[in-house]
Amino acid sequence: MRIAVFGSTGATGRQVVAQALAAGHEVTAFLRDDSKAPPARDGLRVVIGQVTSDQDAVTAAVTGADAVVSALGVERSWQGLRAPALMAEATPRIVGAMEEAGVDRVVWLSGLGVGDTLAQVPALPRLSYRALRRVYADKAAGEELLRRSPLAWTLVYPVMLTNRARTGRYRHGERLELRGVPTVSRADVADFILGRLTAGDYLRKIAVIAD
Repeated sequence: MRIAVFGSTGATGRQVVAQALAAGHEVTAFLRDDSKAPPARDGLRVVIGQVTSDQDAVTAAVTGADAVVSALGVERSWQGLRAPALMAEATPRIVGAMEEAGVDRVVWLSGLGVGDTLAQVPALPRLSYRALRRVYADKAAGEELLRRSPLAWTLVYPVMLTNRARTGRYRHGERLELRGVPTVSRADVADFILGRLTAGDYLRKIAVIAD
């Protein structure tokens, strides 16, 4: 497949790019800073731009793609947590570019606790969500735009992310029974995301993922 990846330099986005290339897919990595571009290799194209404002670059990234993956997220900094507006501004750019380019399939990485999925979060990790409420409100605003679009979207809600290796052994479903502080590796989340592109399931549905 030809896959456009937004958030390609983030911890999970890097896993998506690496695993997609290893599987033989062609990848367009969208990034705002060319100094963070991955090493050149066969099958990889890089597009530089600002996803919240550079519509031409966003459209160029998705044109010719079979599917899009968004692994966008705010920086892990006090400034990023205080005033995020990334998803509310980026989502209409990506959706508009996909509609213009005739690309229908998108898998969108979120986080458990956003929107209605808060009800699935166990009591202990929910205590830390107050600090993230503005980040999660921004994610929810972007996701509402995606849900209203005609695209074949899948929203992926992982539990707490870790940097452990890919195992291929994880649970997923629209609802999961979760206890304590559940985790899942970024590598397994990337594996799940790419699997949705080839399997074509969870169309216009959510998927919660955990070990």
